[in-house]
Amino acid sequence: MPGFRTGGSLNSASSASGVLFALQATSIIAAAMWSLFHKLGSPPWLYQISGSILRWLMPLAVLGLAVGATWGLLYTAPDFRQGNSYRIIYIHVPAAVVALAGYYVMAIAGAIHLIWKMKIADVAMMAAAPVGAALTFIALVTGSIWGKPTWGAWWVWDARITSMLILLFLYLGVMALYEAYDNKAAASRACAVLSLVGTVNIPIIYKSVDWWYSLHQPASIKFTGESTIDPSMLWPLLLCIVSFYALFTCALLMNMRLAILQRERRTSWVQRLAAEAN
Repeated sequence: MPGFRTGGSLNSASSASGVLFALQATSIIAAAMWSLFHKLGSPPWLYQISGSILRWLMPLAVLGLAVGATWGLLYTAPDFRQGNSYRIIYIHVPAAVVALAGYYVMAIAGAIHLIWKMKIADVAMMAAAPVGAALTFIALVTGSIWGKPTWGAWWVWDARITSMLILLFLYLGVMALYEAYDNKAAASRACAVLSLVGTVNIPIIYKSVDWWYSLHQPASIKFTGESTIDPSMLWPLLLCIVSFYALFTCALLMNMRLAILQRERRTSWVQRLAAEAN
């Protein structure tokens, strides 16, 4: 019947226009992302935009960590098994979570440096290494402090703890490898390869408590199931995790800004900044 054929034509036209709109939107977003990607390769632009980000992100990060830590350490109820010793979770867990994410940042920057030869990616890779190493060290130390009253020992060769120690060695290895080369271009390539190879350790850390018998407790925060932590304890923990991410970003940007100034010290824009500062 004509009515049915007309309706089918209208539906087809509507579907085609919807697909066209989606393709155009995707194209615009891709063009914007590619433009941003190229801008990130410009040291003057990155130095300027990172300064603007730091001016508002740093106070928010410090405030968030202060509120989250105070909330968790002073105002949450004691755990029914561990008492007050569990409160170190508000430092230990955020440090561990962001240390793992930081390694991915370093590895992704290394991959970008290898594929597109972007110098800023090399800067980001080496700027992330000391921050990630510091966070991993904090996670290991606070984990040991937590383990003493819980397990009766400062250190055990538990699967999760051992793989976190390997993560610390990977961070330190990248830093040492970079300093071992006189040719920094070759050093960057070697560090990028080591960073990518080391990503094998990250899923091992995540799944270690599931794959092997482990003293370390399983994850309390779950995105695919019900979390095993009470909401009154969960919310300050989430605030601390977000704040640690913000602090990591701030430390990363500050390290990158310093490295950019050192590498670009002979360029006119850096000399102009120095003149304005004086």
